[in-house]
Amino acid sequence: MNFELDEDEVALQKGIRELCRARFPLDSLRAIEGGVDRNMWRELGEAGVFSLRLPESDGGVGLGLAQAVLVFEELGAALIPGPLVASLLTAGLVDGAATGERVVGVVERDRSPILVEYPDALDELVVIDDRGIRRVDPASLDGHPVERPLDPLTPLMFVEQLPEGEEVGGPDAAARLRLEGAALSAALLLGIALETTELATGYAKERVQFDRPIGSFQAVKHLLADMLVRAEVARAAVYAAGVQLDDPSAGNPGRAIAAAKLLASEAAVTNGKTCIQVHGGTGFTWEAAPHLYLKRASVLAATFGSTDEHAEAMAAHLVGSHQ
Repeated sequence: MNFELDEDEVALQKGIRELCRARFPLDSLRAIEGGVDRNMWRELGEAGVFSLRLPESDGGVGLGLAQAVLVFEELGAALIPGPLVASLLTAGLVDGAATGERVVGVVERDRSPILVEYPDALDELVVIDDRGIRRVDPASLDGHPVERPLDPLTPLMFVEQLPEGEEVGGPDAAARLRLEGAALSAALLLGIALETTELATGYAKERVQFDRPIGSFQAVKHLLADMLVRAEVARAAVYAAGVQLDDPSAGNPGRAIAAAKLLASEAAVTNGKTCIQVHGGTGFTWEAAPHLYLKRASVLAATFGSTDEHAEAMAAHLVGSHQ
């Protein structure tokens, strides 16, 4: 399986990276009330972020998951807030989701506790369970906000019970949505793993101790090398998951996604902790960036299947392949 990006894929990833750096710097993201800025959301829609997988005949870009994970890798690295995965997944289900005119969230009914992300910003909420996919009016939710969410850029509402809603898809569509959601979440985690590696490496080159950059010390070199290895292993797994979702003949998509989510979660969370360690005392401060990456990674690691769930799925795939 060849994971080398072609010219169009390189240009796509570069374009999203430049858009994020120019239009959505981290300082501006910190100031967003409710986690979603409508102008930013429409701009992402105009850039084709949410319509990536819609056919061109429907106004979309007509690409696959292999290209979508490249885009979401960059969104993860930039810490773009909002229900990014949900909006791409529902672009063909909810009018206005593809263009960014409407903000759509996704929640799994069988999760406990039930936490709805960005509740004040949502125009639509899509609920998935083993029975299928349903649309729910966010205004009908009975819950209360989480006062101090782990990720300060991801507001949450705790909901005791979700309304039944209107059915818009069956069990097979729900299962597919869960797989794609896990793959895109893994791509966001990959972006965090790579960005924290860059942050730690840059700081290690600049921070001087004993008249030498701390990056010249062997112990710090080992930390940075481990970060890079974790991120690159995760990159291979995430790219493989995108390819196999587009073409199941290339491998088992379920196994590939379980591996991608596991490896990307480990890389993002561990690299986030290591990035704080390399930064030392400043890494723990509220004004510094490293803690935001670690917190976002911790949240994403629990979405579309926890680490334990994907580990169990991977074990089942491995056992099944040897029987």
